[in-house]
Amino acid sequence: MTDTVISSATKEVVIGFDRPFVIIGERINPTGRKILAAEMAAGDFSRVEADARAQVEAGAQMLDVNAGIPLADEPAILAKAIQLVQSITDVPLAIDSSIVAALEAGLAVYKGKPLVNSVTGEEDRLETVLPLIKKYGAAVVAISNDETGISEDPDVRFLVAKKIVERARDHGIPYSDIVVDPLVMPIGAINKAGVQVMRLVHRLRTELKVNTTCGASNVSFGLPNRHGVNAAFLTMAIGSGMTSAITNPLHVETMAAVLGADVMMGHDPDCARWIKRFREPPPAGSTPGGEGPRGRREGGARRRQAT
Repeated sequence: MTDTVISSATKEVVIGFDRPFVIIGERINPTGRKILAAEMAAGDFSRVEADARAQVEAGAQMLDVNAGIPLADEPAILAKAIQLVQSITDVPLAIDSSIVAALEAGLAVYKGKPLVNSVTGEEDRLETVLPLIKKYGAAVVAISNDETGISEDPDVRFLVAKKIVERARDHGIPYSDIVVDPLVMPIGAINKAGVQVMRLVHRLRTELKVNTTCGASNVSFGLPNRHGVNAAFLTMAIGSGMTSAITNPLHVETMAAVLGADVMMGHDPDCARWIKRFREPPPAGSTPGGEGPRGRREGGARRRQAT
């Protein structure tokens, strides 16, 4: 069993094989969101605050924070966003950037143990990001691509993941602090993309013994009813051993799929989380025992006896 511990100043989240699936809210990301990008660049973080609160309320156990805005001061913006989000919620964060200076700026202000998103198998990336992970005692997302790009062969992606895990070990980073992203490809373009990911997740769990995550919505890119496809994918990915995902908790289909899969995997004892989320309130006028209005039940019994 492998547990990856992520924390804020006051709250701990554990990503693990025999634990409930962890939803990492994806909304604090200006990529493809022009209004959010413009606001963050101008120093307006009101939408960031609203997105943070909404995602936690919807059930996200962690939040991904990204400030990738072209021509903006990404290190400064990312650090400010992290400080703001940590001031209004206690959930742990994933610090998300492709710029090493931005990652370090985020790590420098973060309170707790974050998840850094991400490192790849490229040599320069390994030798710049992994020392930061060790220095700040963080965990890291390992993305299964390298200088050759993203292979469509899941066995090649497995070897890239193995390389990252081994290189991290050389830097004194345990495999429990590596969360591998097997790279979910659009199934509308690659028909076997789902099968490939399930197979790869199983190998990552049984052979490398690492936890896994992904950008779940990638699988449905270009398809109608994306939420339905995403929900089906997450259910099957959890069954194959995936332990977390970066996705949108505001989509009801997504949360129902994850919570239902946790029930089926035995990760929701007594179905408590499912019942808490979906139990309907008792009808108006019902008794505490849930038997409904007493007079109507008794009247119905008398009518049956009279016939």
